[in-house]
Amino acid sequence: MSFTYRRVISYFFRGLLFLTPLAITIYVIYQIFLFLDNLIPVPIPGIGILMVLGLITFVGYLASLFFTKPLFDWFERAVFKIPLVNLLYTSIKDLMGAFVGEKKKFSSPVRVQVSESVFRLGFITQEDLTILGEPDLVAVYFPHSYNVSGNVFLVKREKITPLKGVKSSDVMKFMVSGGVSPLE
Repeated sequence: MSFTYRRVISYFFRGLLFLTPLAITIYVIYQIFLFLDNLIPVPIPGIGILMVLGLITFVGYLASLFFTKPLFDWFERAVFKIPLVNLLYTSIKDLMGAFVGEKKKFSSPVRVQVSESVFRLGFITQEDLTILGEPDLVAVYFPHSYNVSGNVFLVKREKITPLKGVKSSDVMKFMVSGGVSPLE
């Protein structure tokens, strides 16, 4: 009887390990969909999100045109002159650009030697820090596990080893999962 009881409990936890991440993922995607769909209130579900995606694509198209680009540049310069808005806008723009822009910042995964036998994984975000008077330092971002935050440390170049043959997305997934997700 105890053999069957343990087997049922094992099946339950195996099912829980499969269904919980799936359910949470579906729930988060559904909530994002609802949020985006309700930005433009339209009575037909799904049309609002299509309109939002279309608007984003249209603004991106306009921002890339030769004759409208000066208008977007003027708008950004105006935003840069507003003290608190400037800080918020540039921080969000830099963060978005690190993931989706032409200058992706998390594309150089590295291993950093912290002590004799301890290493951390991170991403080089700035190669040249001569403006700080430290030409031999590099800015390395270390994401936190199970969080959307991290720390930036200035590290001597000789303590850094580039990770070749490993995709940066796999390294990010490995770090954010606390080392649980395998490096492929």
